[in-house]
Amino acid sequence: MRTRVFITSVFLNIFFILTINAQKSIANLVASATPEATKAGELILKKGGNAIDAAVAVAFTLGVTEPAMSGIGGRTMLIVSIPNKPPIAIGGITLTPSVLESDIERKYLTYYKQISIPSQVKVLHYTWKKYGSGKLKWNELLQPAINYAENGFIVGMHRHHVFKLMEKKFIQSPYHNKELLVEGGIPANGDVVKQPTLAKTLKRIATHGANDFYKGQIAKDIAEDMANNGGWISYNDLVNFPEPKEHRPVHTTYRGYDVYSFMPPGGGWGVLLALNLLENEKLENINKYSFKRTKSLMKALNKAHNDRKDAPILDYINYQPEVNKKLSKEYAKDLFFKDNSSNETSEKDNEQGETTHVSIIDKNGVAVSMTSSVGGYLGSVTSTKKLGFFYNSYIKSIMGFGFGKRKPIQPNALIPSSMSPSLVRKNGKNVLVIGTPGSKRIVSTISQLIQLWIDGNESISEIIKYPRVHAINDEVYLEDQSLDAADLQKIRDDGFKVVFPSYDLTISGLNAYFGGVHAIEFKNGIWKAAADPRRDGTSTKN
Repeated sequence: MRTRVFITSVFLNIFFILTINAQKSIANLVASATPEATKAGELILKKGGNAIDAAVAVAFTLGVTEPAMSGIGGRTMLIVSIPNKPPIAIGGITLTPSVLESDIERKYLTYYKQISIPSQVKVLHYTWKKYGSGKLKWNELLQPAINYAENGFIVGMHRHHVFKLMEKKFIQSPYHNKELLVEGGIPANGDVVKQPTLAKTLKRIATHGANDFYKGQIAKDIAEDMANNGGWISYNDLVNFPEPKEHRPVHTTYRGYDVYSFMPPGGGWGVLLALNLLENEKLENINKYSFKRTKSLMKALNKAHNDRKDAPILDYINYQPEVNKKLSKEYAKDLFFKDNSSNETSEKDNEQGETTHVSIIDKNGVAVSMTSSVGGYLGSVTSTKKLGFFYNSYIKSIMGFGFGKRKPIQPNALIPSSMSPSLVRKNGKNVLVIGTPGSKRIVSTISQLIQLWIDGNESISEIIKYPRVHAINDEVYLEDQSLDAADLQKIRDDGFKVVFPSYDLTISGLNAYFGGVHAIEFKNGIWKAAADPRRDGTSTKN
């Protein structure tokens, strides 16, 4: 009997140790759009920082190493999920200046005329101050970004593709210091790019704090730059920019899972509406390449996008009643059987709105889903030559897709976005942290990956590689161009026009037009991080 008790005791001790080790295996997972940013996040976690500390370091590093997609001239949206607490959404806003030409036509919103008040620095500092580990100082979190700005980063294939796409606008713009160019031309894959001016700015933020961007010397330099080049942002606009607020993310359920995404002015409700529509389809265990699934995606995504375009949520403060209505299962069921074909003349979805997404989880199970952006590629293609970062292009968004098209720009207005950092929970525990860049394709990409992740049995690292679908304005955009003529005709018979993207950002047969997902999952008892092969990103390996 004693032997049996002893053996049982030993077995339980071993099981306990293995369980602790399994729990530790969730620690320090990072997935981001550049290898430099992923390394920065891993370094901060290794030093004892938490997921929030790492997110700050990653965001600043992405602004240096992927400058066409994000940076301190843009904005950031975060969902922070602390175990045993409801998820929190932070930041995300950007405002139009207090004085502007309200009747200006969209075509004249070029260079400095399209720049809204940047919020990234303030959002990152607030989140770190409130939820950081307290073990690392602010300047430590900026050091990786400073190092890459000073010593250079190696340009990857996707970043080269973006520079190539923007080559003419980039080289012809007189409003930047040319430090991203190599011998006067765009950098090639493998080139090293240094940004000494940006390094000095980041050093100042590291030393003098985030407030310097809004009330100190950096703010004064920005205001002077705007005044000299026809921009609208004033020093008072920066001083009076509001502190970040915390909100409840928008929420729905999908086949028993809780799904959270970013509230208005973000695009998260579009992601959740698409999932509610897909819940009306029988998609469990359907093969990823099934034509039935492709047709279901087309229908749901088209309906969700058309609803978001033709009946947008325009109140970004008191949005909850409208969100509750649009995310009810009854609304989705009615919309599922309703004809909500586009009421506008069809036009191709070739918008170059770009962002970058980061997913992080730490050893205590704290998860961060974070999306940052400067609007279009390289934002407004302008930067103050004294500070070295690119300003955003957000003011154009107000006059675009479903957000008040052809209406005058109002001062101090919140600016909408499709950014949708998202999170999935099961029984109150994080199981999927996910997000993507891609303008309106963000809604399509996140919803279809969550659907397949929940309805299928494959890991996120495999699902990320599958061809994607985007549907809007009764047009279907297909990444997989191998569909046979009979299937393409069936799509047309359903009332859709088949479109293939007009710009090519392809790596290994996958086109970054359809996003760049960075995600972390808990599936089959294992935590894993995954980076989208469409971009230059990497993820922590278990």
